[in-house]
Amino acid sequence: MKGNKIIIAIYVDNQYGVLSRVTAMFTRRGYNIDSLTVGETESPEYSRITITLTAEKNDKDQVVSQLRKLYNVKKVIVLSTEDCIKRELLLIKVRNTEQQHADIVEATNIFRTKIIDFTDEAISIEATGDSQKIDAFIEYMKKFDIIEMCRTGIVALDRGGDNIWSEHED
Repeated sequence: MKGNKIIIAIYVDNQYGVLSRVTAMFTRRGYNIDSLTVGETESPEYSRITITLTAEKNDKDQVVSQLRKLYNVKKVIVLSTEDCIKRELLLIKVRNTEQQHADIVEATNIFRTKIIDFTDEAISIEATGDSQKIDAFIEYMKKFDIIEMCRTGIVALDRGGDNIWSEHED
């Protein structure tokens, strides 16, 4: 689908079934979710869902409107891709050999990542940053034989003192 990358933050009741209802709305409308993260907020009775998707402006408006109608959804905002802080987490395990060990350690320093587990067979690394950094790190690590990896998807916050409850223009 052509369009722009959209980041939507959704505050919902922290209850079973809410995530299913939110994602079902995307399925019914034929939208593909590029990334999805969910977690408890500063208030345990609420969860925050961050969804990224690629959509046109009129599709974005329709998605936001439909999300706001869902039961258990308390607030929906579209974050500006330029004016928000975005991060992803990557855990990646690569094959450790004597020949590659120094190069892997050097790569972790260059990319400002962190070795979190080390054995004779494998090195596990934690990387955080924007999507481009994570993509570049994965691409570089391919030459070291990636054993396994998992990636969180984007989490995002507005810059400055505003929060999701502040007034936003969608």
